[in-house]
Amino acid sequence: MTDAAAPPLLDVRDLRVTLATAHGPVAAVRDVSFTLARGETLGLIGESGSGKSITALALMGLLPERAGVQGRILLDGQDLAALDDAAMCRVRGARIGMVFQEPMTALNPLHTIGHQIAEPLRLHKGLGMAAARAEALRLMERVQLPQAARRLDAYPHQLSGGQRQRVVIAIALACGPQVLIADEPTTALDATIQREVLSLIAGLVAEDGMGLLLISHDLGVMAASVQRLMVMYGGTVVEQGPAEALFLHRAHPYTRGLFEARPRLGLRNGAERRTLRLPALPGRVPELHLLPPGCPFNDRCAWAIDDCRQALPPRLSVAPGHDARCIRLHEVNA
Repeated sequence: MTDAAAPPLLDVRDLRVTLATAHGPVAAVRDVSFTLARGETLGLIGESGSGKSITALALMGLLPERAGVQGRILLDGQDLAALDDAAMCRVRGARIGMVFQEPMTALNPLHTIGHQIAEPLRLHKGLGMAAARAEALRLMERVQLPQAARRLDAYPHQLSGGQRQRVVIAIALACGPQVLIADEPTTALDATIQREVLSLIAGLVAEDGMGLLLISHDLGVMAASVQRLMVMYGGTVVEQGPAEALFLHRAHPYTRGLFEARPRLGLRNGAERRTLRLPALPGRVPELHLLPPGCPFNDRCAWAIDDCRQALPPRLSVAPGHDARCIRLHEVNA
């Protein structure tokens, strides 16, 4: 349980990320603000192209070349956005760890598993080879990698997808970070392994008292894994609040569309079963340089009016701790 009076572990204020593209500079993240307390779990959800991974990469200082960052990223009071590359290297892996969505691209195919887990221990903690290898084995056992001692000298291609993901988690946890970012950590895994990996992450976060930022497009994963939820579209957070409250009362038209498009079991109609045709959101997430003016969702929204195209809507309160960016909240939720 977190202390309500304590300052947040992570405090992101008015984050804006601009990327250099063939069409000129475009804003990939706009006016994103949130906090994360010690021991808290926060989910970030939205369609592909909504800005979720760019937000995570901004926190890690891993944005593409020539990207611009405005706003503040305060980790325990230190502004990460103001750090140079050398200073950020001392933070990355030590105070913030990240579990990437595709372990085969996150792991180096030329180095053994033991070497890759030991590397941050040697860089950030100054351990010698023998001590780092022993700690790597302990971490492998902690993430429940089968036959851990035998896997120390294995290469990534010799492990299954679930085993590789456990290795990526072990690397992220090696130095005892304060914040763990998990970006679609179960995308390439089957349902059984997904549950095991998510349960493992939840247990480790609770055990160490870390803050967890979980990124996913899977509503079922979010319902089971996070305390608070942010819904992202067009580079901005369109709705955020306690996960349970947001699941019960979806205020923003985009959030409603996401939930209504969830796959559901067929309904029983007399003696027959029929499948329901899922309502789909019209259109698709536009390219960054083609985002409409004003509310980024206005070109796909049935509630849009001319005023929606004038400026990015402000955050309006839905309930305590729950807000949404929609100037027509009253009409949508009437």
